[in-house]
Amino acid sequence: MLKISNKVLIPENEIEWQFIRASGPGGQHVNKTSTAAQLIFDIKASSLPDFYKSRLLNLADHRITKSGKIIIKSQSTRSQEDNRLQAQQQFVELIQKATAVQKKRIATKPTRASQKRRVEHKKQRGAVKAMRRSKTDY
Repeated sequence: MLKISNKVLIPENEIEWQFIRASGPGGQHVNKTSTAAQLIFDIKASSLPDFYKSRLLNLADHRITKSGKIIIKSQSTRSQEDNRLQAQQQFVELIQKATAVQKKRIATKPTRASQKRRVEHKKQRGAVKAMRRSKTDY
C-alpha cells in the first residue's frame, strides 16, 4: 500500500511498473541492463476518491496523458531500486500537489501613502517629458 495522505492509500496492484534501458551515457552497463523505472497509473480505473480523480485529470502536467494515465519515468541512478523509489516519490508528490487546496486570496486596497507616491511619480515623469518637448510640439 502506498500512502498518499492519512486517509488515502493506493494498493500496489493499481501501479504498473516497467523496467527499461536508460538513455544517455554509461557505456556497456546502460546497454545491457534495464535500470530505468517507469511507473504507470490509470487514474480512471483507480480506487482514488472522486475528488482526487477530478483534480488529477484537470491538472496540466506533461506526465498525465489524455487517456487519464500517469506515466513517470526515472533513470537518474544506476540502481533499478533507487529509480523505482524516485518514481514512487514523484508520483506521491504529484498527487499531493494536485489535491492541495489553495487559500482564497483576499483583495486588499492600496494604502493612501502608496497612492500618493504613485501619483507623485507620474507627475514627476510627466514634468520630465514636458521639458523635453519643443515649443512647436503643442
